[in-house]
Amino acid sequence: MYKSLLVAVDGSKQGKKALILACHLARQDDAEVHLVHVPEALPHEATLIWGIGAVAVEDSRKELETTGQKILARAELEARELGVSQVHTHIAQGEPARSIIHQAERLGVDVIVMGCRGLGNLAGLMMGSVSHKVSHNAKCGVITIR
Repeated sequence: MYKSLLVAVDGSKQGKKALILACHLARQDDAEVHLVHVPEALPHEATLIWGIGAVAVEDSRKELETTGQKILARAELEARELGVSQVHTHIAQGEPARSIIHQAERLGVDVIVMGCRGLGNLAGLMMGSVSHKVSHNAKCGVITIR
């Protein structure tokens, strides 16, 4: 049924559920799984206070990418432990919903699997969640997990 699946992972419980489902589906058809993480960059270049002092935005971007690499490595390990042999990891940049859709189109996947309540920012409450945007704009199938 599926030749390739894209799983959006963010380190959340819902992201892990999406990964487990995607691996189950991939095993049935020996499909490849593409794991995608989109670090959410801050929209401004100011210095931030994180409760322990000032942190430059550029430093926090590097930390976001490092954390993203760790999330992808854990997800890849779990996918392999769940029996998926063809696993590929990708870090994308930009607005999460658009980046996920762009990766899905670029990779030509059959379906996107993602959690519907991840670690997204407060803006998601105001402007719509990432999963909502992906569901309404993707050209392939989308499965969302609660």
